[in-house]
Amino acid sequence: MTTQQSENIRKALDSFRIELPSWGFANTGTRFGKFLQPAAATNIEEKFRDAAEVHRWTGVCPTVAIHVLWDLPAGIASAGEVHRLAAKYGLRPGSINPNLFEDQIYKFGSLGNPDAVVRQQALNHIFESIEIMNVLGSRDLSLWLADGSNYPGTQNIRHRKKWIEEQLATAHARLAEGQRMLVEYKPFEPAFYHTDIADWGMALLLAQATGPKAKVLVDTGHHYQSQNIEQIVDWLLDGGMLGGFHFNDRRYADDDLTLGSIDPYQVFRIFHEIRFFEWETGQPADIAYMVDQSHNLKGKIEAMIQTVTTALELYAKAAIVDHERLTMCQANCSLVDAEMCLKDAYSTDVRPIIIEWAKSKGLPENPMEAFRESGYLERITSERSEKNASSASSYA
Repeated sequence: MTTQQSENIRKALDSFRIELPSWGFANTGTRFGKFLQPAAATNIEEKFRDAAEVHRWTGVCPTVAIHVLWDLPAGIASAGEVHRLAAKYGLRPGSINPNLFEDQIYKFGSLGNPDAVVRQQALNHIFESIEIMNVLGSRDLSLWLADGSNYPGTQNIRHRKKWIEEQLATAHARLAEGQRMLVEYKPFEPAFYHTDIADWGMALLLAQATGPKAKVLVDTGHHYQSQNIEQIVDWLLDGGMLGGFHFNDRRYADDDLTLGSIDPYQVFRIFHEIRFFEWETGQPADIAYMVDQSHNLKGKIEAMIQTVTTALELYAKAAIVDHERLTMCQANCSLVDAEMCLKDAYSTDVRPIIIEWAKSKGLPENPMEAFRESGYLERITSERSEKNASSASSYA
């Protein structure tokens, strides 16, 4: 590895940040059930405490995404507690995630529901979420709608589109300067015939119709098999409409596996396109990198550390692609040489430089090993096992 490549990696890691999801530390599962873990977080303080532990060993996770319904049961009245916990554990509140899919009233949708009363309740929840953003100093409102239908002819798809456009535009008007609305998409589940925001094009059109503070959020698991996600990323980058990511991995659909566990080369390619865009334009891309995974079988904290360290490694590899050589190869249609620009970077062992960088920040060489040796997992297992065991009856 050249001196310049090493320096590129250090600079890239200095600016790299990834947001942890509060819900990633709690017991989560599938629609078939949950397998409870004795060390899982059972309340908002335990979530912040666990997130702080991941940040302690990795150094790149200073923010925690908040899920309003799960983390703030009293709504905005709970915001003060989040402030206190963030300060206590040396973290900051990150994106605010409204819940527009769990209440019984959302059986036939939220912002796209045919009932105007339901649409207004969903909009009011978004309004409160924006107020929470203001209190906590959060920048991003992260929106995912489960809206859709399961059978042909049962819903007016065009009407639902218009209702969603209207509600998003109304919510957009409440955003303060510097705040953003991130519109997420998903092809299917829980709706199986049609999903109101099913792909990046629909999310893009809605964001454009909503207003200048609206961008698209790309969840890496929310795509059809074999879809070229990095092409989607490039189109959104070129239009200034890429707002952020929910990182995970999948084998079939929205599997919510740890990042890079199935296809690390895809994550590398995504990072490469972002770095290439920044090199060409000379401007950093304003992208929120966020984790959204369901560690149903893996240990919560270990899975999160695994994801973050994988992201660091793949981002470092993307930082050493030779852009000048790649540009020349692309212009000359030198296919093998152009592809090798990516393959050479991907096959480079960047771990020694990451270790040097970590040492310079006072971080351990091996975050997973440091965590395991700290005794933290044993302590929280002892503290929480009884609470988690007592909740087992809720899922029987």
